[in-house]
Amino acid sequence: MSEETKNQEAEVNQEEMDQFVSLKKGDTVKGSIVKLEDNQAYVSIGYKYDGVIPIRELSSVHLDNASDAVQIGQEVECKVVSIDDEKEKLVLSKRAIDSENAWEELEKHFEAQDVIEVTVADVVKGGLVADVGVRGFVPASMVERHFVEDFSDYKGRTLRVKVKEIDRENNKVILSQKDVLDAEFEANKQKLMSELQEGQELEGTVQRLTQFGAFVDVGGVDGLVHVSEMAWNHVEKPADVVSEGDKVKVKILKVDPEKGKISLSMKAAQPGPWDSAAGKFNTGDVVTGEVKRLVTFGAFVELAPGVEGLVHISQISHKHIGTPHEVLKEGQEVQVKILDINAAEKRVSLSIKETEEAPAAAPRPERTAKSSSNHKNELKDNPNVSLSNEGLSVTLGDRFGDILSKFK
Repeated sequence: MSEETKNQEAEVNQEEMDQFVSLKKGDTVKGSIVKLEDNQAYVSIGYKYDGVIPIRELSSVHLDNASDAVQIGQEVECKVVSIDDEKEKLVLSKRAIDSENAWEELEKHFEAQDVIEVTVADVVKGGLVADVGVRGFVPASMVERHFVEDFSDYKGRTLRVKVKEIDRENNKVILSQKDVLDAEFEANKQKLMSELQEGQELEGTVQRLTQFGAFVDVGGVDGLVHVSEMAWNHVEKPADVVSEGDKVKVKILKVDPEKGKISLSMKAAQPGPWDSAAGKFNTGDVVTGEVKRLVTFGAFVELAPGVEGLVHISQISHKHIGTPHEVLKEGQEVQVKILDINAAEKRVSLSIKETEEAPAAAPRPERTAKSSSNHKNELKDNPNVSLSNEGLSVTLGDRFGDILSKFK
């Protein structure tokens, strides 16, 4: 070996020794993963021995194995936690560098409200944990738009989230996937609502029931079918007609993009009872109906589901009644005669009394001879009344004699 070669090797060794000597706690180094164990990873950084990254220093979130965070051959940047050349122990932290870099990125994402992808690292009480350089927490209420009872199968899933809250001093980062889904839903809703038209008929799926109606999904947006629009006949509660998940045909009554509301009708998408009433019922027919409502002026009788007619109080009974309640009650079945029907105006005039035979008229009391004689005796002294064999008679002269004498 020449003297020149020896000198060059000595210079290289000296440079390496200078690097070894200059390495100290807090330094930032780069290297590649050369070996993995369950609880640590070995990193070659060009030092005289490899550094070790304990599993707790690989990530800001809990890991079961080192391989969950890094792979062999992966380039990593670490911070020197401690160095002991006598024991050849060099402890490094990937988490420290990731954390420093993460805060700046997270603050940028928070300001811009960017959508970022994260992987669920763990499922904990109250929500999910994701590694975003620091520990990111997704509260249970911010995972989906709907309620989720069990998150056990969310570990390993990729979520699209926004940074909801950031607090560097307290090492706190709150993430929300619900904000992303809500924004997408609203954008899609506005697009769909702009395409919907009043009078349009669609098929939808019942999403949920309330006391006042049912919400139906009509292609990605929900509309309300009020309980009064669920059927042509009276509906007490929505559950009597539909269940969640049912496919139903609906007609759009109104679209209000500003309020984000869609009014739907199930009954309007079905043939109405009055459509067939004209052919089913005719003037003069006697049919059976049910008393649905009693009012002061009469009774409403249902002839068929959704078809009601009015029996006016004067058509309820042959005898005089003060109110319909005197002879009828709601739910009672009655025979009625159709007096007039107008399907176009949804109006039917009915009569109950015309289905019943009128009672016989009471006979007039006869005047007896004795009563007639008494009556004559009472009147015989009256100068304006004359009695004859035929009975009582009054002449014009008797009635107006005094008046006529004046004109004479």
